[in-house]
Amino acid sequence: MTSIKKFQVTFDCAEPERLARFWCEVLGYVVPPPPEGFATWDDFKRSQPPEQRDSWFACSDPSGAGPRLYFQRVPEGKAAKNRLHLDVRVGTGLVGEERLAALEAECARLVPLGAVHVRTLYDGNDSCIPMQDIEGNEFCID
Repeated sequence: MTSIKKFQVTFDCAEPERLARFWCEVLGYVVPPPPEGFATWDDFKRSQPPEQRDSWFACSDPSGAGPRLYFQRVPEGKAAKNRLHLDVRVGTGLVGEERLAALEAECARLVPLGAVHVRTLYDGNDSCIPMQDIEGNEFCID
């Protein structure tokens, strides 16, 4: 029998902590406690060599059901469309105008956090709102 593997989703980015905190707000995730022996994340950062400070950050689903999100600083900027993106499922079980209203409400919540509304796709029944996070990574409200 094949066992199910736990996994994390890793984002290459410019500002790991900023992007992690954005996704915490989007998904209801939390920042885990700082590493053992440190009272705060700032204390941990100060203990690192300068070249390693702010090189990564992570957040997790407080219920333990969803994957951990890991954000790592990379030197290059985003150059093309994502090959993988997250679909934030807020309209599950809804159809038509009711679904569209739920997606639009979530879009309105995320834009002040720095998300960019790319467009709204709606065919009278199904809907999806492609967006970008604060570093330009595509994701969908679905």
